Parts: sequence; structure tokens; C-alpha cells
Amino acid sequence: MKIIEKIKTNKLAKNQTEIQKICLHKLQSSPLPNPKSELWRLSNKSKFSSFLDYSVSEKDLKSDLPYPKNSQNIIRLVIGENYKINLKEENYSIQQLNEDKLDKFIKEQISCFDQNENWCNLLNLSLSCKNNILGLKINGSKIPPIEIFSHASNNSLNAKTLVIFLEKNCNIELLQVNLGKENSSLSQSTFFFLEENSSLNHGVVSYGENGSNLLNSLNVIQQKNSEYNLGSLHFKFNYARFEINIKQSEGNAKTNIKGMQITKKDEQISTYTKIDFNGPNGFLDQINKSLADDKSHAIFEGSIKVPKIAQKTDASQLSRNLLLSNLAQIDTKPQLEIIADDVKCKHGATISQLNEEELFYMRTRGITLAEASKLQLSSYFQEIISFIPVSKDRWNLLDKLLNEN
Repeated sequence: MKIIEKIKTNKLAKNQTEIQKICLHKLQSSPLPNPKSELWRLSNKSKFSSFLDYSVSEKDLKSDLPYPKNSQNIIRLVIGENYKINLKEENYSIQQLNEDKLDKFIKEQISCFDQNENWCNLLNLSLSCKNNILGLKINGSKIPPIEIFSHASNNSLNAKTLVIFLEKNCNIELLQVNLGKENSSLSQSTFFFLEENSSLNHGVVSYGENGSNLLNSLNVIQQKNSEYNLGSLHFKFNYARFEINIKQSEGNAKTNIKGMQITKKDEQISTYTKIDFNGPNGFLDQINKSLADDKSHAIFEGSIKVPKIAQKTDASQLSRNLLLSNLAQIDTKPQLEIIADDVKCKHGATISQLNEEELFYMRTRGITLAEASKLQLSSYFQEIISFIPVSKDRWNLLDKLLNEN
């Protein structure tokens, strides 16, 4: 039975949680997002349908991860595995959120969800069983790097949810990896709550195999004097959609985002961002890159909202795109909504191809066209990859991208 039919008949699970019931209730009046809305009008209907075709799986998945085994300096977690986390060291503490606090936080978020804008989150939470929801509370300093994995199984739809609270003065580095198996769909929702003076360096690396699909939603709430840095990379998905929603709840916070999506063959990968400034002295520096080849389609739409209360906001949003084929498509739409009158905000977009003069120069020096193209792409990729908190000895992202078929 298809997933939408299951939503309509309200039979997703034998024992639905209260959160699942709330999300289903919101979805039942309009189970699918509005294809005419700005957020969904470019989404490929056929590919989106393929995401929904698979049966929901709640089974534990075997951890078949492409990373080297754990090092003593890294904490690795896999959503869907059974944990009782209570890591307490001299300088830090990582604890699993108790069920009541986790449910309360998720319900608070759901209460203000719009059915169309937050459709991915609602779908994911309606499908996520308790075993596939991981909640953590982190505090302290000198915390080792953390790796958190979500993965799908073949011919199935898997839903995962991650909730993390960073307490005051906490500083962490976290890499999140989303893996799509062949002919699969992965639904991932992530929630971060950053308390005052906390800092998070967050990396998101999502890559799939033939016929894999991904809905990836990221939700961040920042309190005063917090800093959130995001480096993201999405590639090798038949269909993927990355939604970023960031709210600076009181202003006086910093956000830095550098993301990239790479499409080939007939893939479609899109990124949608919404940044809300709800107080003065907020800061944003955002760069999104798209690379499209063959008959693929890459999409970026960004929204920055600066209400009257958000005076002294300093925000920049830039979309830089590389088109490698005459048959490929890139749609880009950075936008500002400003009501405050004392701000410094800018946005822009460019679409270009590989530099023919540089290619010609390198070829006259004996470098083949393929090698010259790789050199240009290496420069294009490096700005984003260097912002993702992953060490080269654990996974050489640049090498993986340059040698990807």
C-alpha cells in the first residue's frame, strides 16, 4: 500500500504514538503539498512520486557504513540502533533526552507547523517510530567530534528524527551522514536548539545509490550569542530535497552556511532555505553552489526575513551555479523580505560554465581536458568541502567527488 493511502486510512502503525497521530491529523486534510506553491512548483512530480512508492520499514538496519571504524577521538551514533547514552567526562556530558522532554519539544514544534511549508517534517514525524527518534542533551567543553548516521534499506522507506539540545557555553563539532541505498527512500528530520553562548559546527553529507531518494529537513533555533555553522553536500540521489529553517529567536546570533548540490544523469536535487531574524544584531553569511550535468536539474530557493524588530541585521545570501551541459537545468531564487530600516542585507545569483580560457591554457601545457576540468572543479568544490567538519583521513570528500562516475 502506498504511503499516501496509509496516511488517509490512518494505518501507518499498529500502535501510533501521540506525535504520529497529531502529524497525521494535520496531513489528512491535504496529504500532499500544494504543487502550485513557490516551495513545490519546481519539484518533479514523477520523481517525488517515486519517493512515496516504497513501503515504510521500521526494522533495525544493519550498519553498513563507508567510514573507517571508530577512532578513540570520535563519538559515532547510528539512528535506529538501541542506545542508552550517558557519557560523562570531566569536561562534558552527553545524555539521552528523556521521553517526556523529547515529546514536549517535538509537540511544541508541530503546533506551529504549516501543512505546506513543513510538509516534510510532518510526513517524517508521522512515520518515525520511537526506535528511530534520537534525542540528546549536550553540555560542557572539549567534546570529541560526533558522527551521526541515518541510512535507508533497499526497496523501503525509512524515517529518522534527530533532536539535539546544546546547553549554555557548549561547543561541538558534529557530522551528520545520510545514506541512500539502491531503490530506497530516506526521510530525515533534524532539530537543534542552541542555548546562549553555544556553538555548533555542523556538517551534512548526503549521498545515495542508483534509484535512491531523500527528504532532508533541518530546523535550528538559536538563542542570544550562539553561533551555528553549516557545511552541506548532497549528491547521487534520483530525487533529493534539503530544507533548512533557521530562527534567531532573539537576535544577537551568528549563522554561516556553505552548501552544495551536485546533479548528474536525470537527477533532481533542490535546496530551500528560510532564515528568520526575530531580534536585533543578527548575522548571516550564506553561499549555496549547484553543479548540474547531463539532463539533471538543480534548484536553490532562499528566503531571508527581517522584520521591524530585527534592526542592525547583517545578512548576505549568494547563489553560485555551474552548468556543465546544454541539457541540464539550474533554477535559483535568493530573496529578501525586509521591513527593518537599519540593516545591511544583500543577495545575488550567478550561473556559469567551466572557464574555456583556463581550460585552453592548461591544455597547451600538456594537461588533458579531463584533468583540466578536474582542476577547475576542485577549486569550485573546495570552498564548500573545507567548511564541512570531516577530517581528510576519514573520508576524502574532494577525491570522492572528482572521481565519481
